[in-house]
Amino acid sequence: MRIRGWVVSDVGRKRDHNEDSYLCSDELALYAVADGMGGHLGGERASRMAVEILEREMAKARSAGAVPLPGARPEANGVHPASAALKQATIDADAAIYEMAKADPELAGMGTTLTGMCFHGGHLSLCHVGDSRAFLYRDGRARQLTQDHSWIQEQVRAGLLTVEEAKESRFKNIITRSVGFEPTVEPDMVVLPVQCGDCYVLCSDGLSNYVSVEEIGQVLTAQFYRQAAQVFVDTANDRGGDDNVTCVVVYVENQRREEDGTGLR
Repeated sequence: MRIRGWVVSDVGRKRDHNEDSYLCSDELALYAVADGMGGHLGGERASRMAVEILEREMAKARSAGAVPLPGARPEANGVHPASAALKQATIDADAAIYEMAKADPELAGMGTTLTGMCFHGGHLSLCHVGDSRAFLYRDGRARQLTQDHSWIQEQVRAGLLTVEEAKESRFKNIITRSVGFEPTVEPDMVVLPVQCGDCYVLCSDGLSNYVSVEEIGQVLTAQFYRQAAQVFVDTANDRGGDDNVTCVVVYVENQRREEDGTGLR
């Protein structure tokens, strides 16, 4: 099993700077998207800090042998130290961003979404805070793996708004949970079994506001995976590009098939 990722990040059509940050490390089998908030200084700083701390802490965990490599023997008894390490790295990022904002009035109120995934053994650990999203494409179909931490999504879950009404609401950018805005954070954590041939998509809401889960499946069915991130970003920009847009596409390939030339689409 080998993990390969591709990323495209774009300022969009309406913004003059990019507050998104990303992590795309095949070496660590670690991938993330962060969408900053808090203005030009704060948003960029928060999202960059989040992915840098995530990378640093997960690299330490890999080096210490606490996180097995992708394709290694699956962890016994359902114990996944990679998931605990990923969660702790997110909590550490939250604390660091919060303390920096408290120390510098120009950065007051800054925070970021953070959706990250780490491959280990035969599994994937997914950590999620905010309204960036993660998707899985398997057997010709895409499905969303995360639930937005947003006011709109809470209204939909409570039955107070329909999905169609939510798409049109002017309150869809109100986030109810973020990294760095509060002194502590509780990320959503999921551990999933991984199959060779899986393709995963991480994106900021600059993409998901314009491209549906059904369209994500259609693009991944029709495109080379290495080209898909650019196709998604171009589509979002063609449809308005109101926000920064970042997309990471991650493919789980059978290393044996790759070596004989039949693997990567």
